[in-house]
Amino acid sequence: MSTTSSPQPLYRIDECPDLMADGCVADENGTLIFLSLWARDTAVQEFLARLTLGRTDQGLDRFHLMTDQGASVPVCIGNVDHLEKRSTRTFRRTLFGSMVHLWLFDTRCVKPDKANASALALLPSDGLDHTERLWALVRETCPLPLLDHWRDEVLALLQSREMLTRLPFALGRLEGHRLNLDVPALTTALGDLIRCGTLGVAQHEPDTGKPLRRVA
Repeated sequence: MSTTSSPQPLYRIDECPDLMADGCVADENGTLIFLSLWARDTAVQEFLARLTLGRTDQGLDRFHLMTDQGASVPVCIGNVDHLEKRSTRTFRRTLFGSMVHLWLFDTRCVKPDKANASALALLPSDGLDHTERLWALVRETCPLPLLDHWRDEVLALLQSREMLTRLPFALGRLEGHRLNLDVPALTTALGDLIRCGTLGVAQHEPDTGKPLRRVA
């Protein structure tokens, strides 16, 4: 991730005032995909425990992020069993004790669900081109054989069919992307592109149309 001279803003969680988030990504339904937060160890453990209680009196099935503009953004927890966590202790000798940095994220961010041809990607929102990383995710997730030189055509196809979409909500320096393949529809579409000559076995030079020596 690129560095920047401007400080990263922190967002308070309304239901847990001892927690401060510096990044959050949610899907089109407001369901949590990724959360990065800072707090003392006791506050983090209490937060994680409340997530497992669901809709009970002390449980949390959603929370609200308070933005620097004063807006309250609801985030739904979804299925806790689909979330993984990573944490690290930093700043051990502060006035407030040891601080913990916690990452909470959907398991599909690190391992595609190949059975359902579904995956999620968290990428830096640094303005750089993430085409190669998205293409690698598609090839890892898709059960169909895809050749490297099909990249641009296949990515365009997936985006036009809304099988590859950018998640609508992100706070912090990340952006989220969802890959949700309709394998039968994709199979038909790729077959049509192969039959019409848009996709071929050999990679062609754009100017001459002659095949390169490397054949995928």
